[in-house]
Amino acid sequence: MPRVVKVAATQLEITRDPEKNLAKAEKIIREAAAAGANVILLQELFENWYFCQEQKGEYFDWAKPLEESKPVQRLSKLAKELGVVLPVSFFERVNNAHFNSLAMIDADGSVLGVYRKSHIPDGPGYQEKFYFSPGDTGFKVWDTKFGRLGAGICWDQWFPETARSLALMGAEVLFYPTAIGSEPEDPSYNSYPHWTRTMLGHAAANLVPVVASNRIGTETWAKSSITFYGGSFISGQRGEVLAQVGAKELKDGNLHPNPDKVEGFVVHAFDLDQCRTNRLGWGVFRDRRPELYTPLVTLDGSLKHHSLSA
Repeated sequence: MPRVVKVAATQLEITRDPEKNLAKAEKIIREAAAAGANVILLQELFENWYFCQEQKGEYFDWAKPLEESKPVQRLSKLAKELGVVLPVSFFERVNNAHFNSLAMIDADGSVLGVYRKSHIPDGPGYQEKFYFSPGDTGFKVWDTKFGRLGAGICWDQWFPETARSLALMGAEVLFYPTAIGSEPEDPSYNSYPHWTRTMLGHAAANLVPVVASNRIGTETWAKSSITFYGGSFISGQRGEVLAQVGAKELKDGNLHPNPDKVEGFVVHAFDLDQCRTNRLGWGVFRDRRPELYTPLVTLDGSLKHHSLSA
C-alpha cells in the first residue's frame, strides 16, 4: 500500500490574548483535519504576539516547562481526538535556561520529543538572543504515524545545513514554523521572496517536500512594529510551490508574488514511497563526498587545523 500523507500549512493573525490564540489554533487544526490533513503545521510562537521585538525581562514569565506548556497540553489532547500529528512551537523554560522549542505530538497525543531552535537571530525587531539560548538538542527527526518527519524553526530555515542534516537523518518531509515580516528599520524592504526561495532550494537540493507556516498581521510594540508576510506554503520535492495560503492561482510551480494576507490553510498529499524513489533516483545522496566537506564544520572555512585524511 502506498504511504500517502496529507500535510497542511496554516497561518493566523495573533492577538495579545493567549487563550484566544489557542482557540484560533484549535479551530484551524479542526478545519484542516476535516479537509483530510494528517500533519498540520502552526506558526512559530503562536501563543502570543512576537515578543522578541523588544527586550523586557517580564516576558521570561511566559516560558513554561514542557509539561506545563498550555499549547502542548491542549494540542496533545486535540491530536489524539483527531488522529493527527502536530508540530507545536512553544516558549520553553528549563531551570534557568530558556529555549525556542518545538514539541512533536504524534497522532495518539504522545509527545515524541522536543527540538530546540539551533540558530538564534539577533537584529532590530528580531532580538531572540535576549530570550533564547542556542538549542542543545541537535537536529531531530521523529517516526510518526504519518512518516518520518523533521523540523527546524524560523531562522533555522536559512541554513542549508539544517535541511541537509534532517534529510540525512531520514526525514521524509521538512516542517518550518516561522515568524517573518517587515524590517522595523526599513519597512520598504521585502524579504519574503528570498525567504521562500531559500526553502524551495532546500526542497530541491534534498528532494524532500517542505511545509512552511508564517503568521500575518501587524504587531506594534513601544519602539518596534512588524507586519508579518504570511504566504505559508507547501513545496514539492523539486522545489515547486504546490499550494500557498491566499494564492489565487499557482501554475507550473510559479510562485504567486503577492499572496493575500488571510487566515487559512492549504493541504497537499504526498506519496512518501514515490518521493523516496524519486530522491534515490537522482543520486544526490549516493554521490556525496563527506570527506571533502570539512570547511562546513569550521567557522572560517579554513583547513589549516584539519586534514582530509584524518
